[in-house]
Amino acid sequence: MKKMILFLTLVVTVVAFTYCSHSKKATSSTNSTNTTTTTVAKVSYTNNIVPMIMNNCVPCHVPSKGGNKKAYDNYPNVKADIDEMIRRIELNPGDRGFMPFKHAKLSDSAINVFKQFKADGIVEN
Repeated sequence: MKKMILFLTLVVTVVAFTYCSHSKKATSSTNSTNTTTTTVAKVSYTNNIVPMIMNNCVPCHVPSKGGNKKAYDNYPNVKADIDEMIRRIELNPGDRGFMPFKHAKLSDSAINVFKQFKADGIVEN
């Protein structure tokens, strides 16, 4: 009898865990051909990079705020310099070329926004 209860408990446990999943799934939608697609918003200059520049690169890289360094309040300059920007924000304070010069080192998540911006194709809007 004990063997039967143990066996049934094992079977129920296996069946229950078969339908469990620990991975997170992206939000998906179904189109008219019944194919599932996933929509992920790309990091853009206007929506993601401008706020970070205004919070961390002012006044040096924003001429309207009194900056005298290369302006990063415009898309063409950021697009041209994205590799150098990423290189410099990844440096540690005290390293030559560290940015943002007058602020604390950006968090890893903030640095990853710049990296994702580049990976997404340097989208403007």
